[in-house]
Amino acid sequence: MRADAQPAAAIAIQLPGGRPGAGRGFLNLTEGLMLQTMLFTLALGGLALSAPGAAATPPAATAQAAVDALLATDRDFARASAATDPVSGLSAMFADDVVMPVRGNRFARGLDEVRDYLRSTPDYPKSQIEWTPQRGGISADGQHGFTFGYMTLHKPDASTQPLKYLAYWVRRDGKWRVVAYKRSVSRAAPQSIAPMPSALPGTPGATAADAARTQEYTRSLDQAERAFSDEAQRIGLGPAFAKYGSDDAINLGGPDDAQVIVGADRIAASVSAGSAPGTSPVTWAPDEVIVAGSGDLGVTIGFLQPNAAGPDGSRKPIPFFTIWRRPDTKAAWRYVAE
Repeated sequence: MRADAQPAAAIAIQLPGGRPGAGRGFLNLTEGLMLQTMLFTLALGGLALSAPGAAATPPAATAQAAVDALLATDRDFARASAATDPVSGLSAMFADDVVMPVRGNRFARGLDEVRDYLRSTPDYPKSQIEWTPQRGGISADGQHGFTFGYMTLHKPDASTQPLKYLAYWVRRDGKWRVVAYKRSVSRAAPQSIAPMPSALPGTPGATAADAARTQEYTRSLDQAERAFSDEAQRIGLGPAFAKYGSDDAINLGGPDDAQVIVGADRIAASVSAGSAPGTSPVTWAPDEVIVAGSGDLGVTIGFLQPNAAGPDGSRKPIPFFTIWRRPDTKAAWRYVAE
C-alpha cells in the first residue's frame, strides 16, 4: 500500500459471519489482498481442493476463478477507500506508471502526477469515494485484466456525484495494480446494477510469450488501432466503431448516460451522433501500447486529433485509452471497453 494510504491496521473488511469485536471475523486490507493473491494463484494453477483422482478443473472454470479474484481485489480497494479520502483510496491501487486522462486535454502520467491531480480536484481532500465493479475480464496468462463499474463521490456538503470508471490492471510481483484508469461523470446514478458475464480468454491457461513474440503482439495491436482510425476516415466513424468492436463492448458514455453503453452497434450510434454519414470528425493513433504476454488482451493509449478546427480556431487533442481483446493470437483484435 502507498505511504499516503490508510494504514492497513486501521482498515477492516468484514467477512461473512464476522462481527465487531470478533478479531478473526475481520481482515485488514493487506490480509484481504494476500488472500485474494493466494486464491488467484490457485486458480491459475488449476488446483482443485478435492479428493485424489477427482476430475481436473475445466480451463473455463479456472479463468472464471481468476476473474473473480480480480473483481474481489477491486472491491477490496473500494471498501478501503470508503474509510479514507479519494486521493488515498484511489492511489492505493495505482501502479507507479499509471496513466489517467484528466482535464486540460492531457494525461496525468505516473503515480505522483496522478496523485497531485486528484489533490487539486475540488472537495476531494474532504470527500469519500466508493465503487462497485460491474464486469471484469482477464488475459489467458492471468497477468492482465480489466474492470469497469460505478462510483459515488460523497462530498463534504452531503451531496453525491455519480461516476463510471474503467481500469486496466497488470499483475506485478503477485499484486494487481492499475496502469490505465479513467472516470466519466454522470448526472444520475443507475437505478440498478446487474453484473455482466466475465470476459474470459479464448485459450485460458496460455503461457506468456518471450520478449520477441510479445513485441509482435504489441505491434499487431498498434496496427489494429491505426487501421481502425483509417477505416473511420473511409466509411465513417459510426460504421468503423461497429466493425471494430465486439458484441459485448462497452463505452463509458457521457453525462446523460447513467449506465455504460453496451454493444458495438449502440456505441457506434452514440459516438457518431451529429456527424455526417461517411465522415469522421477525428483521426487517432496510439502513442503507447501494453499487451499481455499471452497476446490476447491489451490497451492502447493516445490522442484523438480533430479533423477540423473548433469555434475558437484550435484543434485540441483529446486523450483516450481503449482496451482490446481477441480469442487467440491468430484472431483479429476487437475493442471491448473504452
